Amino acid sequence: MRTYAIRLHPGQDLKKRVIKFCNENKIQAGVILTCVGSLSKATLRLADENIKKEFVEKFEIVSLVGTLSPDGVHLHLSISDKDGNTFGGHLKEGCIIYTTAEIIIGEIGDLRFERKVDETTKFKELVISKR
Repeated sequence: MRTYAIRLHPGQDLKKRVIKFCNENKIQAGVILTCVGSLSKATLRLADENIKKEFVEKFEIVSLVGTLSPDGVHLHLSISDKDGNTFGGHLKEGCIIYTTAEIIIGEIGDLRFERKVDETTKFKELVISKR
């Protein structure tokens, strides 16, 4: 496994920057190993919802998990507020870095990830193949 470390800065969009980094580095089968940081705004699609919701306040990033492929990412984010209440959902564009995001990405060298529409779910789902 090859590993990458990146740091995002205030005002950057978490999802856009992860996608840009993956494209620039031609990551074929990536996974988020860890992420810590903070947000000033979070945009998530919550479980079993078809709409995205925006939350504007300061949040700690508790976790970021998911898979990364050349044709799309599937990321879930957990955040906590100033009272320690924690919630999460499907990461959407519009999660804005407050102070930092320190992200470690792993790339599985012998695999290739693709995202294709699944006939059952109607979503772009992960397809795994050997390189």
